[in-house]
Amino acid sequence: MSFQIVITGLVFLTTMLVIFWRPRGMNEAWPASIGAAIIILTGIVSRADIVDIIDKIGGASITIIATIVMAVILESFGFFHWAAGLLAKLSKGSGHRLYWNIQLLCFLMTLLFNNDGSILITTPILILLLKNLQLKPHQQIPYLLSGALIATASSAPIGVSNIVNLIALEIINMSLWMHTAMMFVPATIGLLFMSGLMYLILKNRLPKKLPSSANDIEEVFFSKNFHPLKTKISVETKQKRTKFMMKILLFVFIMRCLLFVASFANIPIEIVAVLGSAALLLWRWYHLRTNPVDILKKTPWHILIFAFSMYVIIYGLHNVGLTALLVELCEPIVNQGLFQASFIMGGLVSILSNIFNNHPALMIGTITLTEMGLDPITLKTIYLANIIGSDMGSLLLPIGTLASLLWMHILRKNKIKVTWKDYLSVTLIVIPITTIVTLTLLYFWVQLVFAN
Repeated sequence: MSFQIVITGLVFLTTMLVIFWRPRGMNEAWPASIGAAIIILTGIVSRADIVDIIDKIGGASITIIATIVMAVILESFGFFHWAAGLLAKLSKGSGHRLYWNIQLLCFLMTLLFNNDGSILITTPILILLLKNLQLKPHQQIPYLLSGALIATASSAPIGVSNIVNLIALEIINMSLWMHTAMMFVPATIGLLFMSGLMYLILKNRLPKKLPSSANDIEEVFFSKNFHPLKTKISVETKQKRTKFMMKILLFVFIMRCLLFVASFANIPIEIVAVLGSAALLLWRWYHLRTNPVDILKKTPWHILIFAFSMYVIIYGLHNVGLTALLVELCEPIVNQGLFQASFIMGGLVSILSNIFNNHPALMIGTITLTEMGLDPITLKTIYLANIIGSDMGSLLLPIGTLASLLWMHILRKNKIKVTWKDYLSVTLIVIPITTIVTLTLLYFWVQLVFAN
């Protein structure tokens, strides 16, 4: 057993180190899959465990992939270039108004898609927008940083916006509908607080007046890319193009709502997600006359491998006794009362996320909760406190989430330098206070609505 503990510990630490380091831009699925293979080959995780893992992560992974496919399809329509152009127009030359517009865009993109997809798609578009506005590098950083933080934290209100949240829901047998009912109000108020606090810190760094943009982002995209939409829908005028984009956005919104209807009706949400993506893919094929294969090639299928592999490693840690140790340490804390338990467990997941990343931190925290024999409301409330720690508290350091690692990678590729000093100058103040405020709001919301 001691040999298995050593092997599992080394595999976990080495895997996380390589994911943080990303030598030569290595995809995070590689170190995770190699680590998982070692855990399986040494017999720490059995065949029965693997079947259980596939059962727990299967639906969540399919849902997230289907959502990302939707985002990639929208990108091919020029939706995000259109949105960036709209942002510039709505800001009316005000740098402060642009801040709030970017906050709203990143919040909505995460709610409509997911945090990783939001970072992967909105960050390049924001870079394009800010460069097009001829802002200097130091003027771009407040917008990019605040946008990334709100995009990542916005996965807290609804479980479907983050793959690790969806997997954790399966572990504690909580529906997406119930997660949203308990979490949407406190988490959304927490996000508004976070945006306001970031604004107070960054407002002196934001330009009061934006320079005139060098060119029209929207027109550049549609003139560069031959747009076969003209065969079916005229896109020669911005008005007609806007109408078309609003139709697509409405479709995505309806599909998002149907996920919650499905959850309420006990229908697997992955079925709805796949049907929605397939319908949008066929719509694109009909209008653009392009084969769907290009979208399938752009889809980050490695997320499935990453999620499975990380869960195998966490299951290995569980099997060698980590969760039993955590149960022994945490049970006295949880028994002190729901308020203390929420804060301490949410804080613990925040700390673990910033050291080891939020994927393993939330999985370990959630498995630990299931071993304590808690009543349903207590279990769900402390689980949601863990989510706040995983989705918000994890943002203290840029290594706390996969989304923030992806964000840093995109910035490096675009030769935009954001130092740890730049990052921490905002997060050291914003993240601890926001996490505490949101945990407090969660406790009082649950007491008000669900405790009786």
